[in-house]
Amino acid sequence: MTRVVELLIDGRLPATLDTPAGPRGAVVVLHGAGEPQRSYFLYAHLARVLPAAGVAVLRYDRRPWKHGDVPFDVQAADAVAAVTEVRRRIGDVPVGLWAWSQGGWPAAEVAATHPDLVAFLVLVAVSGVSPARQMRFGTARQLLLRGYDESVLADLAALRTALEEARRGRMPDAQQVVDRYADRPWFPLAYVPRDLRAGTWDDMDYDPEPVIARVTCPVLLCYGESDEWTPAEDSIAVWERAAATDDLTVSRLPGCTHLPTLGGGSEISADYTRTLSGWVEARLG
Repeated sequence: MTRVVELLIDGRLPATLDTPAGPRGAVVVLHGAGEPQRSYFLYAHLARVLPAAGVAVLRYDRRPWKHGDVPFDVQAADAVAAVTEVRRRIGDVPVGLWAWSQGGWPAAEVAATHPDLVAFLVLVAVSGVSPARQMRFGTARQLLLRGYDESVLADLAALRTALEEARRGRMPDAQQVVDRYADRPWFPLAYVPRDLRAGTWDDMDYDPEPVIARVTCPVLLCYGESDEWTPAEDSIAVWERAAATDDLTVSRLPGCTHLPTLGGGSEISADYTRTLSGWVEARLG
């Protein structure tokens, strides 16, 4: 029997805690960039699957932010508050972090800086390189997948460079580059604002490798074999090269993309579900 409780993290973030009888452990869910609500189907899937294995699941709505993404240090602080709340409610059990996509950066940060709080990491489609580098890869893949010729990739690179250098304060004529390409049919796929005065990107050059080098807990990495947003091979290489843990498992998911679903749809991969459940159960003994 699973008990479902609605609560607030740190007095402000709405959350749902699904707790089985006599939990052996717990998982706190961290968000992808575009899916901040705890009701998202990937997060809800965890609440259906893991309590059956004796694992509680805490999902919460990501903190609202006025401009751009929530800074990684803020996301990490909220994750620490969530873990603390889980332990307050269900006792001193091992608590892991599950993160998808963008959530992997703050998840690793919490594991590195609070090893006493985080027992394990389950990371799905997370990037081992900087957000700027990841977006260069992802936007190029978007153009190619939609049938654009490789000849446009040089123009895309110039456009993405203009955005990055403008955010670094090193390219005063960057808006002219945006103006040059704004009427191209592929411009919306470049994820560059039409007006560079709009928005910020504080974590653009965040380097995860020094953080990964301080992660000592068990880690499961899951990547779709056709991930169209995260450079999976480069990311895996960073984790295998840098991680301090001696318990690193890498799972490549057949038929999956950036989502652990078949063909990027809504059907969650059975391989992913089996790997996730079996790995977590094994780490909880």
